[in-house]
Amino acid sequence: MNASDATRPVLRPYLPATAGFAAGKDSPREFLERCLVALEAWEPRIGAFVTLNLPEARASADRSTARWRAGNPLSPIDGMPLGIKDIIETIDMPTQNGSPLFAGFRSERDAASVAALREAGGVIVGKTVTTEFAATEPRGTRNPWDPSRTPGGSSSGSAAAVGAGVIPVGLGTQVIGSTLRPASFCGCYGFKPTVGALNRGGSYDGLSQSATGMIAASLPEAWQVAYEIVKRTGGDPGFPGLYGPATPPAPARPRQLALLETDGWADASPGARKALDDALARLTQAGIAIATRYDHADIAAAETAIHGARELSFDINAWESRWPINTYSARDASKLSKAMRDRLVQAEAMTVEDYRGMLTERQRRRCVYDALAPEFDACITLAATGAAPVGLHSTGNPVFVVPASMLGIPAISLPVLADGGLPLGLQLMGFADRDAALFSCAGGVLALLK
Repeated sequence: MNASDATRPVLRPYLPATAGFAAGKDSPREFLERCLVALEAWEPRIGAFVTLNLPEARASADRSTARWRAGNPLSPIDGMPLGIKDIIETIDMPTQNGSPLFAGFRSERDAASVAALREAGGVIVGKTVTTEFAATEPRGTRNPWDPSRTPGGSSSGSAAAVGAGVIPVGLGTQVIGSTLRPASFCGCYGFKPTVGALNRGGSYDGLSQSATGMIAASLPEAWQVAYEIVKRTGGDPGFPGLYGPATPPAPARPRQLALLETDGWADASPGARKALDDALARLTQAGIAIATRYDHADIAAAETAIHGARELSFDINAWESRWPINTYSARDASKLSKAMRDRLVQAEAMTVEDYRGMLTERQRRRCVYDALAPEFDACITLAATGAAPVGLHSTGNPVFVVPASMLGIPAISLPVLADGGLPLGLQLMGFADRDAALFSCAGGVLALLK
C-alpha cells in the first residue's frame, strides 16, 4: 500500500505554531497531543520508536506551556517534540543500539545533545529505531509513504516519525549516509553538519566521519535544533562547533552551483535522473549558473576525488570499528549480525599502517574538493538513486550521500523531487565550517523549487 491508498504523510513543523503560544491560542501541550494522535495512527504501521516516555513528555510540554504563557520560553524550540536515535544516551530510557547485546541497557545519563535539548525546553517523546550500531542491519521500521519499502537507515525511526508527522525533528547520525538517505526516502529535510560541529558525547557512533544530524519537518527547524545544541554544549572536543546565527540563516539565491554526478549516476533510476534534470533546468531559468565536470577542470578533479568514496569510507570504518566489535564478539558473537562479524574479520586483517594510508588519502581528496569553494556557492546532486526500494532487508544504496561523509562537509537533503510518486531528496553539499552559508543557499534553492 502506498501513500495514495491511505492518508498521505504530512510534515508537522513546530516553529510556526509558536506564534500562538504566548497569546494562549495554542500551546506546546496541545501541539504534543496532535503529535500523539499521529503517533497512535502511524506507529502500528511504521514502527518508528523502540521506546516511548509519554508521561514525561506530557509533563515537559506542560512546563513549556507555562513558560510560553509567562513570556519566558527557554529557546525558540521550547516545547518541541523530539525523537532521539537509539544510539544516543537518554537518562530516562534505555539506549539499546539496535542490538540484542544492549537490550534494556541504561547508561544513567543524557548524551551531550540530549542534555542540551532538555535545557532548551525540548520535549523528548522517545527513542527512535536505529539499525544495529548505526550500521547496516535493519530493525524493521517501515516507510510512511509505502510500508512495503525501507525508510532508509541507519536513522530509520527518526526519518519515519518525522515523515509521518509524528514529531517535527528527530536526531540522526551519519557516517556513510544515515541522515540524508532516510530523509530523502521519507520526504523530510535532512542536515548533516560539518564533522565535529555538534558534540557527540554519549553517542555510540565514535567513527571519524560520524556527525550528529537533524531530520526535520522544515529547513529552519533543522538549523534551530542544531544551533540550540551547540549553544549549550559546543562541538566535539577539539572542534569549534557549528558556526552561524541564533536564528535560521536567511535564504539567499546562489550565484553558481557545481553539479556532481558522483559514482551514483550509473545507479540512478530514470525517474531520478529526470527529476534532477528538471530541477536543474528550473534553476538555470532562474538565472543560476550550473557548471559540470565537462566544462570546469576543478569539478572534474572533484569528481575524480570522490570516486570510490564508498569503498574508502567502508575501509576506514572497518578499522575504526575493530574496537568495540571485538569486545562485543567476545561477549556473545551470536548476537551480532553477519555484517558486523564480517566487518570485524576485515578490521583484523588490517594494520595501523593501512589505516594511516587511508587517512592520508582521505585528506588529499578533501583538499581537492575544497578548491571549489572560492567559485561555487555549493554543489548539487541527488540524495539517493531513486525512491526508497521495496523490502526491509536493506536500507538502500548510499552512493550519492557518502561523498559528503568522506569529505567531512555539511550537506542538506531537500524534499523537492519525486520518483514514481514517492519522495526523493535534492542534495546540496557545502564546504567545511560553512554550514550557515549552505543553509542560505538551500533556502534560496527551496524557494525556487518547492
